[in-house]
Amino acid sequence: MNPTMTKPVLSATTGEPRRYGADARSADATRGDLDLEERTSLRRVAGLSTELTDITEVEYRQLRLERVVLVGVWTEGSAEQAQASLIELARLAETAGSQVLDGLIQRRSKPDPATFIGTGKVDELRDSVVSASADTVICDGELSPGQLRQLEEKLKVKVIDRTGLILDIFAQHARSKDGKAQVELAQLSYLLPRLRGWGGSLSRQVGGRAAGGVGIGGRGPGETKIELDRRRIRHRMTKLRREIAGMRQVRATQRGSRNRNEVPSVAIVGYTNAGKSSLLNALTGAGVLVEDALFATLDPTTRRTSTADGRTYTLTDTVGFVRHLPHQLVEAFRSTLEETADADLLVHVVDASDPLPEDQIKAVRQVLVEIGEEHAGTMPKELLVVNKTDAAGDLQLARLRHLLPDAVFVSARRGDGVEKLRERLAELLPRPEVDVELLVPYVQGSLVARIHSEGEVLAEDHTPHGTRLRARVGAELATAVLPFALAGVPLEDGAAH
Repeated sequence: MNPTMTKPVLSATTGEPRRYGADARSADATRGDLDLEERTSLRRVAGLSTELTDITEVEYRQLRLERVVLVGVWTEGSAEQAQASLIELARLAETAGSQVLDGLIQRRSKPDPATFIGTGKVDELRDSVVSASADTVICDGELSPGQLRQLEEKLKVKVIDRTGLILDIFAQHARSKDGKAQVELAQLSYLLPRLRGWGGSLSRQVGGRAAGGVGIGGRGPGETKIELDRRRIRHRMTKLRREIAGMRQVRATQRGSRNRNEVPSVAIVGYTNAGKSSLLNALTGAGVLVEDALFATLDPTTRRTSTADGRTYTLTDTVGFVRHLPHQLVEAFRSTLEETADADLLVHVVDASDPLPEDQIKAVRQVLVEIGEEHAGTMPKELLVVNKTDAAGDLQLARLRHLLPDAVFVSARRGDGVEKLRERLAELLPRPEVDVELLVPYVQGSLVARIHSEGEVLAEDHTPHGTRLRARVGAELATAVLPFALAGVPLEDGAAH
């Protein structure tokens, strides 16, 4: 096959970011508003003031903007899929704070093992980098350490791959303690085989006092500096794994508490930027961060809500997925992704405005299969929700309705279809299994409240001796209310409350 390179149309971040003033800092501002204001706010940069010029504040994201050229290898699929992958890489680069100047695709049967795109095409890429005055090249794939080194030596600019780019975005957006620990573990796993030094600085052997001040008994060949650095990284990774294991235990305890109370759980999964956080806000009013960017939110958020008939359940917004999600991230975020395996129902959100929504569904389900394999292959049932119907054309929506006949079509931004989604959730959530008829004394009002919260009240009446009700509850609650069970004439459905 004769390798060729084409240039797809790419978008670039050229406009100013949105700014938020006093309105975002008001008492009515949600947590998401405050997070977004902090992410896009001005930050003081020290050391820029001189006697002649006083530069007090500059835009932080504009300061750290990198000028990048993208390059991809088209090995399979259609030309539309290859261009969509590179356009997604451009959006990832913009999210990381870069300015995309150019994009190149090479058609090959497989990536070149030495330079990813082939020796001859490296010269063309070098010309493109020089003409665009770029300082970074981003490859649409995961590079081996050898490919990374060869490309940097030939291009004379920084080279990163898709995995490194996604890890950088995660590092920027992680806010919670467990999120930061998981991102650091993924970064170190990625860095360890790629660790190298400039010149011979990391090849020198150390011994004697250089070997940590050991002195006598420490002389001799010793370890090279790169070996010491690798050992420090391994020690740090071991510590992070212990910390994450402890955090996993905390989450397991929280899930155990919900399971004991028999509160059904719903996990919202989907492709990044499909509108999962917007849907959580529409269903629960959580007020979490919503931004038109990839991986805008990483930390899972759980909110409690209820169905129209009073049954309580929880909704959890999980981290978004992407094509070719780095295995380091899947491994590091496995404890977070376990929320999906332990849920009673998965709400799989699909972006209706994406040109290839089928590929999004396939990418998400691949990751879900990996998680299911860790849990004996059991995964909860799935409800497809097609979001952003307001941004999709009529032809696209008609195609998706034919392709996904059981899906619920909504617009979380406008509120279209949200009520229908609530009805579908109420239908699919598990119902309590034990029917009981009780006469609960008025002094046991907390027990009646618990029945309303955790069970399904079919009929209720207030008598001189207490609250008489017929309900459907879980096994544990059925044991708790056993002393108040009675046998008699059943209550009529819809009795006075």
